[in-house]
Amino acid sequence: MRWVILLIFIVCAAYTHWRGKVRHGFFRQLSDHSTFMSPVNGFVYLFSRVPPTPYLHTSLFPELAPLKTHWQTIRAEAMALHEASKIQAAAQYNDIGFNSFFRRGWRRFYLKWYDHPHPSAVVLCPQTLAILQGIPTVKAAMFAMLPPGGTLTLHRDPYAGSLRYHLGLVTPNSDGCAIVVDGERYAWHDGEEVVFDETYLHWAENKTEVERIILFCDIERPMKYRWAQAVNHVVGGFLMRAAASPNEVGDRTGGLNHAFKYLYSIRLVGKRLKAWNRTVYYIVKWLLFGGIAVAIFWRY
Repeated sequence: MRWVILLIFIVCAAYTHWRGKVRHGFFRQLSDHSTFMSPVNGFVYLFSRVPPTPYLHTSLFPELAPLKTHWQTIRAEAMALHEASKIQAAAQYNDIGFNSFFRRGWRRFYLKWYDHPHPSAVVLCPQTLAILQGIPTVKAAMFAMLPPGGTLTLHRDPYAGSLRYHLGLVTPNSDGCAIVVDGERYAWHDGEEVVFDETYLHWAENKTEVERIILFCDIERPMKYRWAQAVNHVVGGFLMRAAASPNEVGDRTGGLNHAFKYLYSIRLVGKRLKAWNRTVYYIVKWLLFGGIAVAIFWRY
């Protein structure tokens, strides 16, 4: 049985790597979270009801129409937050999903995250939340800001059970401020929306002198069968709720983020080791990965 499990894992990991035109190098992919999540994501891809393309036409998601219809109302609340300096980086190590983005200028304000709305958002963004709460397929939402000169490096998100929705609110309206998904470039514009599959490799940049603010949502991926939709709903909710991050005191923090400050201390040791000797760092890294893999494989 363990050989069957190993074969399934290898097939799923290989599919993840070769899916799309843009790929990580072999060793980068080997240690990427998408490799470890590949069996779960393989199930999602197999029963997905939407085309396996980087970008998806918004007509596939008619329930999202109120977001574009009321984009100016949403923008007004986003601008008020920005002027009050509420769209910001995490104050502590409690945002495991986006921690690496902060040092490149990216900022956020969570509205909801696979659960009830954040209390801070209820107070500060009542109109936006009223619109979002009328769309059950929106599982998470935030305002995200990318400043002039800001970049997001090449990455893919860990779980395929959602799709990503962006609505331009305050943008440069320029090709110099864009996201590139699997090699295909899209420039944000005020009042315009885009849906893409965030498990394709993507990156972003703002080469203009204007800040970019968008509404950023996770949309539950439509599945072919009700039972598959139910599995995705339960698994996605369980995994992603653990990554909830607060805006302010009183907002919920998920289990992963409670543990993140301890996990990050280990990461800092790795950074210091890498700065001292890259060869030793990679030897230790792959010995640890290999040891964990062997232990899991032979245990089961």
